Amino acid sequence: MSSSASTPAAKHSATMVGTNTSANAKQAATKMHRRSRTGCFTCRLRRKKCDEGKPSCRACKHLGLKCEYKRPMWWSNNEQRRQQKEVIKNIIKRTKLNEKTSQGVPLSANTPPSLCHSLPTSDTFSDGMACTRAASVDSQLSLDYSFNHVSTPDVFSSAAMPPPIFAPSYPHYGQFTPYEVDIKTESQMFVNDIPTRRDSTISTFSTFQAPPVPGNPFPTENWVQQDYFESRRESFAEEPLDFNFFDFPHGSFSPSHQSMIQVDDCDKHLLNHFIEKVLRLIFPILEVNQHGSARSDVILPALESNKCYLHCCLSISALHLKATERIQGEQIDNDIMRHRYATISELCEALNRDTDHQKILEATLGMIFFQCSVGRPDDCLPDIPWHQHFQAATSLVQKLELPQNLINLNGHAHAQPPFNMTLAAWIDILGATMLGRTPQFADTYREKLIASSPSGLAELMGCDDRIMYLISEIACLEALKQEKMEDVQLCAHIKLLGDQISLSEPGPGAIVNAYSSTGAIRPKQLSRNMTAVFLLAARIYLCSLVPDFDRQQSHITHLISALTDAMEFIPAGPDGFDRSLVWPLLMAGSVSLPTSSFRTMFSERTARLGEASDFGSFGRIKELLKDVWRINDDALARGERQSVHWRDVMRQKGWDFLLI
Repeated sequence: MSSSASTPAAKHSATMVGTNTSANAKQAATKMHRRSRTGCFTCRLRRKKCDEGKPSCRACKHLGLKCEYKRPMWWSNNEQRRQQKEVIKNIIKRTKLNEKTSQGVPLSANTPPSLCHSLPTSDTFSDGMACTRAASVDSQLSLDYSFNHVSTPDVFSSAAMPPPIFAPSYPHYGQFTPYEVDIKTESQMFVNDIPTRRDSTISTFSTFQAPPVPGNPFPTENWVQQDYFESRRESFAEEPLDFNFFDFPHGSFSPSHQSMIQVDDCDKHLLNHFIEKVLRLIFPILEVNQHGSARSDVILPALESNKCYLHCCLSISALHLKATERIQGEQIDNDIMRHRYATISELCEALNRDTDHQKILEATLGMIFFQCSVGRPDDCLPDIPWHQHFQAATSLVQKLELPQNLINLNGHAHAQPPFNMTLAAWIDILGATMLGRTPQFADTYREKLIASSPSGLAELMGCDDRIMYLISEIACLEALKQEKMEDVQLCAHIKLLGDQISLSEPGPGAIVNAYSSTGAIRPKQLSRNMTAVFLLAARIYLCSLVPDFDRQQSHITHLISALTDAMEFIPAGPDGFDRSLVWPLLMAGSVSLPTSSFRTMFSERTARLGEASDFGSFGRIKELLKDVWRINDDALARGERQSVHWRDVMRQKGWDFLLI
């Protein structure tokens, strides 16, 4: 990467960040498609009326055409659209000819063969918490969206050009399909305010590299690999995905867009490290559901337009560098603190102006949530506790009327929840369990629960929305218990919530391998599996509120054993999803016995994570569980039945972590 000339007159550089063209086009297309739906794009190209049948409209099914409801890449280019029209004409001619030669035998209902299918879900939920329930109906929650998802034929499907050998063969590639980010750094030297020398370099970061194959060299352009991989991934997908779920605060990048991010020369390496190493850690479930959305819809647009957010990310990048590469010394600590201070300063200025509430909320949530992906438990640099940041976020959420906007979506089949409200809800619900208090927006979640209406929690973080709403209710009950609720009333509420959890139990055979036969991850199945783990953890959390709770009781050990078994269906390792299950692992691990299979499972999965198990929230619960187990195991050896609560151990150690 180039650097400015060594002169006081040299000014700071501008860093250009652009995403791969194919990924940008995909994201831009989905944004445009979310505005209206007037039929499939194939019928629109033919200017024919479409009955919008799913998974394929009647016209496309009859003619053997691929029915595309997700905006295809060729739609935005006049030349490609013309070529596509010719292709469709040829297919229609061939279909008509086939019909004649077959003496008018109609096409079967299965023609053309579907490239993907949706696995039905058995989840049926009640309408709410009332004692009298309406009849159970099919869930309208996030696991059951039914958007068509058909892959684009790729150029490698012909006999003349067989598929390259670099097609994915390892399961972990199913989590993150490859993408590129280009960092263009330009440095300009000024002498007496007159521009002189100008340097420009480009660094490309790719998440997939093709292995060399003797006698079959591949093009070095990574976009070829990406286009092939994404098309094959869509072809192999077994369930349709919704690429229009969230109402993001920024518009997607257009294919030709490059984001100019102003950073000082001394911070270029932090920005590069954030994009290359940190970005992929932040929203792994969102990446599975909407590939590339985290960078194109959330992070890169915010880095471009939100200075406070940029400082937050640079601080997180420095903290990750320190944690993962064991960098020590004043320089890295100064980088962390310098950008923390700049973030807080920018926030305070914006709050004083009482403007740009969306940007302030975006940066504040980033300061809270990004910490869950980086840093080690023993990092002692001064910082503001996450829950104090969330107090400010709560005020901003209310100013922006996001809870009401979320409630207004009840009953709308294709509603788009505000992304920042969904992220705030995830932090709010699980964060409340960290503190033993009521979630800030508990009333909103209760209304969503009664309406069986999603908030995007499953798409963003993996656990079904209804289970998250029930965890909110359990947190409310714990807060009431701490206010000395009578035991009889407490037990009645525990039984009611237990019944609600039982209504959400997955049916037989619902929890299966999350990988397809090709090694690609199945997002909806992964969400079902993660939901099952969260559901068991929620029941353990609820049982812990029972007066005289004893972790040695058989039903508690059974629940922990069931959660341990469910973890077998969660992909493990650095590219797995253990770091997205920190809260369930904490709930079960904190009450596990020395002989519990949970501890063996946790140890094995920690070893598979390797160094990635040492930082972020996973690294923190690993250290927390060590202390909880040591104290409780010693007490158990002495014959004491009472066990220490994990929250008390955190207080004793002075830890104030958000463990999600």
